[in-house]
Amino acid sequence: MNRTLSHEEAKKFYDRFGIKQDWQRFYEDPAVAELLDRGNFGGAESVFEFGCGTGHLAELLLEHYLSGEAHYTGVDISSTMVALTSRRVAKYRERARVVQTSGEIRFDVTADSFDRFISTYVLDLLSADDIRKVTAEAHRILKPGGLLGLVSLTHGFTFMSRLIERVWTGLYDLKPSVVGGCRPLDLQEYVRPPRWDIKHVKKVSSFGIVSEVLIAEKAP
Repeated sequence: MNRTLSHEEAKKFYDRFGIKQDWQRFYEDPAVAELLDRGNFGGAESVFEFGCGTGHLAELLLEHYLSGEAHYTGVDISSTMVALTSRRVAKYRERARVVQTSGEIRFDVTADSFDRFISTYVLDLLSADDIRKVTAEAHRILKPGGLLGLVSLTHGFTFMSRLIERVWTGLYDLKPSVVGGCRPLDLQEYVRPPRWDIKHVKKVSSFGIVSEVLIAEKAP
């Protein structure tokens, strides 16, 4: 599974896919709930989201998890997703900023400036090199002791989930866009000491589709 969507292919796909991405919440929501439960967002003053998608997670954070003084920044390559997220967080415009990126994994923010860096169901779209760039950029912009929170498709651990994984990867091998360009990952291959101190890892299965939730602290 060496073939991944290019940045331009991913942009075109998610510009078209748009709000339909929320259909995937039937298997994404339990893993995202685990991230929200374990990410100590109430203690965060600033959150950066790589790949804000439809804005569902941004809206949840601003409405239920972040303090009234906390700020949110979300980025996405898709103009459709940026527009959807912007509408969802419009009532928090004083504390929320949404930016469209070109696909370059270097963000116009200063080092050591965010308490949380989160990304859900985005790294599994990217090449191994780009995943390493994302985690490096997360390390750059997080404050000392800041938390990295990731959610991704991962490998099955039961008979049914392994069967579903086999079908999924078979479709991916034929044409990555059939499954939105996503494939199972092992996040711990990309988040390792000494740069990161892993605080929590859990596999969450929903309808036989398995996700990995990983939370790591930026090491000094």
